Amino acid sequence: MSQHEPLGFGHQKVQRLRRLVGRRSARYDDAAFVIEGSGLIAEAVGAGWVIEAQFVGPGGTPIYGASPVYELGVGVLERVASTESPQPLLAIATMPARSLNDVAGATFLAVAAAISDPGNLGTILRSAEAAGAQAVVTLVGTVDPYSPKVVRSSAGALFHLPVIGPATVAEISALGVAVVGTSSHDGVPYSEFDWTQPVAVMVGNEAHGVPDGLVIDALVTIPHLGRAESLNVAMAATVLCFEVARQRSSAR
Repeated sequence: MSQHEPLGFGHQKVQRLRRLVGRRSARYDDAAFVIEGSGLIAEAVGAGWVIEAQFVGPGGTPIYGASPVYELGVGVLERVASTESPQPLLAIATMPARSLNDVAGATFLAVAAAISDPGNLGTILRSAEAAGAQAVVTLVGTVDPYSPKVVRSSAGALFHLPVIGPATVAEISALGVAVVGTSSHDGVPYSEFDWTQPVAVMVGNEAHGVPDGLVIDALVTIPHLGRAESLNVAMAATVLCFEVARQRSSAR
């Protein structure tokens, strides 16, 4: 460990850790965020992310290759972490500076428009990465991709897939991709759309869908056989991203 006495709850390093867990503004002011659990921390280290520090609770073991390491006193972890039964290891990681210039020439983007639920955004990241998307772009109003719940629910995808934003639809279109929105009742059936062209697959808010007034190139829909009015937005994103992957694989 980097220090001899375990850090108490009032220590400035612990208070910073608490702010980064709980406040979006603190994360962006410091360009840093918190990763919870040894598995995700190991994933970040393996992917080359910069780890500023690790904080180990009683019974925890730090991940090799990331230092400094600080020991937390009894009961401190439970007051800092975002889960009721936290794993005994937290880390602060540096938030990378990214822009749409980093994905110039991309042919497959996923776009999150006003997604409000962290679990949904994390699942969208996971599905987009699994289907071969080159980045996820967020629009204004989307939940912070570096919040602890998004980081957890992305299951490590965050560390392998660039997340960029907030951006505008015009900025995304300027990359030379067709911006394709989704609707529960309008548009071309998704399996009939040509996903082999450069595309940005946009899914919208859980309650209201893709925001009104956005200038997009096409709308697609996922036909339903059952009585459900619409799919969960993360499930819809999964269906669409894997249809992109399927068509492109078939076209090879």
